[in-house]
Amino acid sequence: MSLGSGPAAKGAAYEDIYNDFKWEVPEYYNFGFDVVDRWAEDRTKLALLSVKENGGEPQFHTFHELSLLTNKFANVLRGLGVKRGDRVLIILQSIPQWYMAMIGMFKLGVVPMPGTVLLTAKDIAYRVNRAEAGMVITDLAHLDRVEEVAGMCPSLRHKMVVDGQAEGWLNFDQEMAKVSPCLDQASLPPTRSDDPLLLYFTSGTTGQPKMVLHTHKYPLGHYVTAKYFQSLAPTDLHWTVSETGWAKAAWGKLFGQMILGAAIIQREATGRFNPDTVLRIMERYGVTTFCAPPTVYRMMVQLDLKQYKLKLRHCASAGEPLNPEVIKIWKDAFGLDIYDGYGQTETVCILSNYPFMPLKYGSVGKPTPGHDVRIVDFEGKELPAGEEGSIALRLNGSRPPGLMREYWKDANAMASSFRGEYYYTGDRAYRDEEGYFWFVGRDDDIIKSSGYRIGPFEVESALIEHPAVAECAVVGAEDPEGTRGILVKAFIVLAQGYEAGDDLTRDIQEYVKKTTAPYKYPRLVDYVKELPKTISGKILRRELRKMK
Repeated sequence: MSLGSGPAAKGAAYEDIYNDFKWEVPEYYNFGFDVVDRWAEDRTKLALLSVKENGGEPQFHTFHELSLLTNKFANVLRGLGVKRGDRVLIILQSIPQWYMAMIGMFKLGVVPMPGTVLLTAKDIAYRVNRAEAGMVITDLAHLDRVEEVAGMCPSLRHKMVVDGQAEGWLNFDQEMAKVSPCLDQASLPPTRSDDPLLLYFTSGTTGQPKMVLHTHKYPLGHYVTAKYFQSLAPTDLHWTVSETGWAKAAWGKLFGQMILGAAIIQREATGRFNPDTVLRIMERYGVTTFCAPPTVYRMMVQLDLKQYKLKLRHCASAGEPLNPEVIKIWKDAFGLDIYDGYGQTETVCILSNYPFMPLKYGSVGKPTPGHDVRIVDFEGKELPAGEEGSIALRLNGSRPPGLMREYWKDANAMASSFRGEYYYTGDRAYRDEEGYFWFVGRDDDIIKSSGYRIGPFEVESALIEHPAVAECAVVGAEDPEGTRGILVKAFIVLAQGYEAGDDLTRDIQEYVKKTTAPYKYPRLVDYVKELPKTISGKILRRELRKMK
């Protein structure tokens, strides 16, 4: 297995680590065989610790056990005729079966499409049809949503449920019981590092979600996410708070962690987030490294943190900028800073703070090794320190392994993002005199709320379907209570015959929850007589963001 080269982080200066690092990407690479099966040679090494919502009923899986179980799932797919390059939508909670299925698909060259458990039936139909997926894997809690639209998905051939029986559905356990745990890698066509690995769907602001296609070298890119951003070692027990349907799971629950040999803890969470429960689980199992979106930290610091006896040695955050006050409270309780980082569904962690350089609260740090990140204008001219511009990844004739191959089936998005020698992230920031990056916001108004990326268009499309809504616009707004950071805020022009009020607001909010994913509903609603617009009729979102 080839990884980036460079000195160990501890005791070395940032400049030395960054300048000495070089990517080593082999022609052929497969995460399942080259990482999971390699660590499986040590039959005792822990790979995964899974717990229920309250932290009980722990299940331990060694790399050896995962190797055999993922072999079995690959054989299940072979028996069904699912082949290399086929797409599979997988919608599961944080449970062991997600790993068995995902890694089994990697071994076979099948392309998983992780989906959040918050997807509606409409969302599922769009994803299956857009990607021409041939299979869906889910649980009983989400089976009805698939059934509602299965007849409208002509490519869908197989449906599998992991935790029960349903007519017309394959049962995960029964299928696994039929097959051998032996899988001869030599009997399979080798996967090139440039072959398709997985598809993520990411929100846009002017249309439906885009398909982000990553290749088999993508896991190698997460070496820097795990080693430098999360500061992992093979002896760590790491917890990243993320649902399996988001790219944050690839960042913190799978690739880099297993490459480095760290054990991963995951919690099956079906209810509301409870910060006390999470801290108690961390205390009970001795979690040593932790990564969570700012919302999680903001909820945790509302508690008396000194009551928890944790074994943490490193904490990280990503998803949106973290408030400096939160970092200070956390450090006062545990003696640990929280290291902020930056990246996207399309990339690995490309900006980060590190234990081996001074920390500036509020900054997203400096480029991670192997990534040449610049602040440029729209013509590709690099901007001086202090001047706001686009966060762009300089490719210089080659792409780092963690950068997506393409927005699949979307030439316009590709042309917009890849210009000249740069990949434009669509986010804005500035760089200070010491080379630290400071995040400003999104070019296209995507709302970053509680670690989610929400396109206003998707929320507005749901709002406008409500009979009381004549016109609307959605922006991100600060939480008045200061807990959740940025919230979805809707400005609504009412249709004739409707009057503003709390009952109507609740009705509109519930409608959006049912029409699109629940996390997208507007927590804040303002009723206005008209929306500010340009002469051409475009909504002036910058004016809405100024309105209190």
